[in-house]
Amino acid sequence: MEQRDVLVVLFDGVQSLDVTGPLEVFSQAARRLPGAYPVRTASLDGAPVRTGSGLTLTPDLALPDAAPPHTLLVPGGRGTREPDARLVDWLRLHAPRARRKVSVCTGAFLLAAAGLLDGRRATTHWSRCTELAAGFPAVRVDPEPIYVRDGDTATSAGVTAGIDLALALVEEDLGRDLALAVARHLVVFLRRPGNQTQFSAQLAAQTADRRPLRDVQQWITEHPAADLSVEALAGRAGLSPRHFARAFRDEVGMTPGRYVDRVRLEAARRLLEDTADGVEGISRRCGYGTPEAMRRAFLRALGAAPAEYRRRFRPVAPPPFP
Repeated sequence: MEQRDVLVVLFDGVQSLDVTGPLEVFSQAARRLPGAYPVRTASLDGAPVRTGSGLTLTPDLALPDAAPPHTLLVPGGRGTREPDARLVDWLRLHAPRARRKVSVCTGAFLLAAAGLLDGRRATTHWSRCTELAAGFPAVRVDPEPIYVRDGDTATSAGVTAGIDLALALVEEDLGRDLALAVARHLVVFLRRPGNQTQFSAQLAAQTADRRPLRDVQQWITEHPAADLSVEALAGRAGLSPRHFARAFRDEVGMTPGRYVDRVRLEAARRLLEDTADGVEGISRRCGYGTPEAMRRAFLRALGAAPAEYRRRFRPVAPPPFP
């Protein structure tokens, strides 16, 4: 069996869950298959670090003493805002020797500062994607997915998305059954699709300032199968269609049509994950009208048809407790 040792980089201001989330995934996999993932942690000088939440983490060794790992994991946190230049230099010199480079949340900023994301597609926490793109124009930043794979480098979105990415790596390395056992133990989905959006339609959009527009947003969420044309929504808001469309875009940050598309997709995705309802019924309940219309929407947004999405990403019920 090939050993896939994992080296986790530590620094002051690191986000604790960026470290412990993936670490638990790899450690649980190693419990089921001893020796699969030897995990070590390392700081620049081997000294303990203080996380952003106040925890103290004691590393196993100093980074200069670390042998090239199979998987180098770079977490995020407040410490990535003004990183130690020595850490960036170490990553620039030594990270390319790792067979797999992985970042969680704003750890992508450290990889980018070291030039390791140049020409690659990457993601980070949704609130920092614009900043990453502006600061590192050679990086193709995608703000939508919860994680992105590009060659031997993988980046994930905020905090818990690191668990999703780690589970995906375990499944790739050791198979679905072992990854599923780890997911069940941690009480999480086996894995969410990497191209699933980082946040819901309601969080992705702004909340309108004016009460009539806020009421319309709520109506859309509660009635995805209703007539959600601009004309119908404008009537609910008491505005002309032209005035409504302009005001909605200005206050919500996207057109009414795009907002409706996101709400319907999210509603359909939840029903596929949480119920055994048929695709035809779900397509009607979510306003698509036909399974084919819903299929096209899923392929466009998620890269998978509804049936395939359900097969791959609906959590499997764990066995009953003995």
